[in-house]
Amino acid sequence: MDAIVRWADRLDAIRKADLGLGDWVMVTTANSTYTIHVLEDGHYSVSGGWFDRHGLSPLRTTINGCTWGGSAIKLDLVAACGLHLEFGNRVVTSGIRKVQVIRYQSGYTH
Repeated sequence: MDAIVRWADRLDAIRKADLGLGDWVMVTTANSTYTIHVLEDGHYSVSGGWFDRHGLSPLRTTINGCTWGGSAIKLDLVAACGLHLEFGNRVVTSGIRKVQVIRYQSGYTH
């Protein structure tokens, strides 16, 4: 457990506190790709992967955090390479391979 705690402190991770309303997070796992849109009050709109396969995209849900594949969970994370993302509906992804954040830009017009 001590090794996990030390490793967790060095993760290149996307923390919930680092995201703002309207930001997008693209998460590529070993088996799927997820698109996560940051909403208000700790909620996210999630599409892709399991949600697409079950006809639920986009689903408004929470994110519990990230795990190492077991029951230990880092609650402050949205995603980190090498970990597994756990959504509020208890769906756990395969190992995360790539994470990209797209920041919301207020006032942007096209």
